Amino acid sequence: MATTSATAHRARRLVRAITSGLAVALLVTLIAFLVREKFDPLVRLDEGAIRTATSYTRERPALRSALLVWQEITQPIHLYIVMTAVCLWVWLARRRTTLAWWAFVTMMLGWNLALVLKYVVQRARPVVDDPVSHSPGYSFPSGHALNSAAWATIVVLLLWPLLRSTTSRVVAVTAAVAMVTVTASDRVLLGVHFPSDVTVGVITGVGLVL
Repeated sequence: MATTSATAHRARRLVRAITSGLAVALLVTLIAFLVREKFDPLVRLDEGAIRTATSYTRERPALRSALLVWQEITQPIHLYIVMTAVCLWVWLARRRTTLAWWAFVTMMLGWNLALVLKYVVQRARPVVDDPVSHSPGYSFPSGHALNSAAWATIVVLLLWPLLRSTTSRVVAVTAAVAMVTVTASDRVLLGVHFPSDVTVGVITGVGLVL
């Protein structure tokens, strides 16, 4: 009886995972298609947002300096060094081998998925007359946004069993949302990504983990 119940539970989780994965994939594919085809309303919205955002940052040197620091802190390599240490802790100290490997493999998939999508879509970085910052490579999706979203979601899920109170869980989720929001805003305010780049990055990162 217990075995049947466990099997049914796993089947329901698998169905939810496949359903959410397909929904995210369809949404990302649709936006990527619009970007590739240079859909005019989306292009105008993105370019207008970049002009406004970079003008705002340009007038505030202290904000620009803070954004550049955050950009460096949230480099995917830095996030994943920390996450690898967390995975080792979950594996060795908490004896949750499967969970640790799931977290590690998922974050590696996220990192590589961001690179693959960039080369599939091949969107150029935003171009402004007086750039606030520069970043190499293609623009869609934002690697910072995707990896930060995946990283934050994995951290919350890994820590969830240890967070016994509602307050601690609310704090963890709030901190994760704040971290991803600041990272996504950082990319647009520095003028290195369009809003659609960071939006798809966040959706893909969270969707992959869930």
